[in-house]
Amino acid sequence: MACSSELRGNYQRIRESILRAKALNARLRVGPELEIPGYGCYDHFLERDTVQHSWDVLARLLEDRSLDDILIDTGMPVLHRDTRYNCRVVILNGKIVLIRPKMYLANDGNYRELRWFVGWTKRAETEDFVLPRFIARITGQRSAPFGDALISTLDTCLGIELCEELFTPESPHIAMSLDGAEIIINSSASHHELRKLKRRVDLIAEATLKCGGIYLYANQKGCDGDRLYYDGASMVLANGELLVMGNQFSIADVEVQVATVDLGSVRAFRAAITSRSMQAARALAFPRAHVDFAMSVELGDFDNTVRPTDPVPTRFHEPAEEINLGPACWLWDYLRRSDQGGFFLPLSGGLDSCATALIVHSMCRQVVAACARGDQQVLHDVRRCIGAAVDADYVPASPQELAGHLFYTCYMGTENSSRETRARAAHLAQAIGSYHVDLNMDAAVTAIVTLFALVAGSTPQYAVRGGSSRENLALQNIQARLRMLLAYLFAALLPWVRSREKSLLVLASANVDESLRGYFTKYDCSSADLNPIGSVSKADLRKYVQFARTHMDLPVLDEFLSAMPSAELVPHSETYVQSDEVEMGMSYDELGVFGRLRKCEGCGPYSMVTRLLHIWGDKLTPREIAQKVKRFFFYYSINRHKMTTITPAYHAETYAPDDNRFDLRPFLYNANWTWQFRIVDEMIDRIEQREDSK
Repeated sequence: MACSSELRGNYQRIRESILRAKALNARLRVGPELEIPGYGCYDHFLERDTVQHSWDVLARLLEDRSLDDILIDTGMPVLHRDTRYNCRVVILNGKIVLIRPKMYLANDGNYRELRWFVGWTKRAETEDFVLPRFIARITGQRSAPFGDALISTLDTCLGIELCEELFTPESPHIAMSLDGAEIIINSSASHHELRKLKRRVDLIAEATLKCGGIYLYANQKGCDGDRLYYDGASMVLANGELLVMGNQFSIADVEVQVATVDLGSVRAFRAAITSRSMQAARALAFPRAHVDFAMSVELGDFDNTVRPTDPVPTRFHEPAEEINLGPACWLWDYLRRSDQGGFFLPLSGGLDSCATALIVHSMCRQVVAACARGDQQVLHDVRRCIGAAVDADYVPASPQELAGHLFYTCYMGTENSSRETRARAAHLAQAIGSYHVDLNMDAAVTAIVTLFALVAGSTPQYAVRGGSSRENLALQNIQARLRMLLAYLFAALLPWVRSREKSLLVLASANVDESLRGYFTKYDCSSADLNPIGSVSKADLRKYVQFARTHMDLPVLDEFLSAMPSAELVPHSETYVQSDEVEMGMSYDELGVFGRLRKCEGCGPYSMVTRLLHIWGDKLTPREIAQKVKRFFFYYSINRHKMTTITPAYHAETYAPDDNRFDLRPFLYNANWTWQFRIVDEMIDRIEQREDSK
């Protein structure tokens, strides 16, 4: 785990990982991308201090003789000839072997590497890098090779590619393998998205199956200070087979995966493929950085007790498991690093806030399990978060007992709330152990409406009582926004009431589909400190709650799964109950389709209609499809401004509308899409005329 700008902690974790690797008799240690300063420094990479302090940390690693006799790969920014590069620095016994700059930078989705770095463009070339003077005094070197080279040991050859380079059509490992690199190391900062890990594993397996060889993939793990969670799963593969894979989700600060591989099996695998040998005979020649170091023992020192690691089957979490584990780890990292006392969640009795509560419950389960294993860092963090309320040697006995200290929930009812949602919230809070408060806030709502009536001379009414749509919406927004104010009030003062020292982080629970459509009130309970489900679809959340019902033994969840989604902001009767999907004018499943077409496939209104004519054409008419698309783009457009203030959400979905960095679009639109909708209408007219003429 590396945390942005937390250099002292990063140094300690890097050092611990090296010592653990040495204790397991490893000869090569590979760490994640930019692990010294932390990948998530972002614009701090533009500061000279970040580069200087990275050299300071590297100096400590170079000076430490307990880290000798193992080839160490680490990562940091390097300024070469006044140009900033994202680099791997390979060191051995207090000397720098090679500085390898990244060539192909990630610059899509959540990645903005070209904002801070330049890619190295000199293929299979190196230059002399003049070392800082204090580094030169430690290493005894005036300079080190900088560029695209291989590392030759006494018994094998290593190549380096960095994260995004694996995903490119012309990945560096191909040319390196053909030129004799038998081991490829990849240091990565690949963040979690639902269903993404399989693509990662498939690419590496394909690389070693085609080229032969050993592939070491070290990925960042944990929250690095923003919306992303880097999901680990560091692995070693050989000749297309997986030998070892680390945890995808974990709250442990340091994890080390070790594999033993027979270099002879790589050579036999490659030599058996004639076509590969033909390409290798004319391969691009890379410069070599030579080291007097061996990855294996000599023939005369053969130890028959050292066995190659056997292949293992690959296991991927189901999306419901990913939702259960990823956001929970993200919340724990955020809680302990922010030095707050826990979480506060407005628990409405609906599916979304239920899912958020379950994620906190999952966090508590993981923390309790880590404490039971004796993880001293987790124990230290738990005691620090809870503070004086527990003894210095406190160990949580159960997830529910821990939640009683760290997790506060509140049902904020009004006259429009139902007995069913109130009861569901109370039952869930009891099952997971949260400190629960049940209140009615009608007095606050009435006070605000009375104040307006006193000033304006008119009293707004709900639509069901004869009011206009504007009055109806305003009255709903009063309730929604009051809940946000109460959430922050109770987050600050409930711990005070219980004689606790620290405040709470407020959690939101708006899902990705509602954010995309804009179906929420600006500055309501969607406004909070964090949202663990803000990038998860309603369909996936339902599957997650079903998963939790079985795997967490929570029968109370049956009540949530059978309930109709409703905001409960207007009076209801025997003939009318407020329904989310009816009010939105589209289903959650349809919103998921619109979101993927808009973001993942780059569809505007016209191209979205043409795609949906093929997808939905057997159940809807062309005009019905066009009307649904136009309705979506209209509401998406008039509500896009809400994305500028949306709560930071755990990134999990490829079509998330996060305006911060992932989905950069205007927030002021012509919501009528005059030109685009006209083209759609003309196309539908032609289709209908063609159908009528048959």
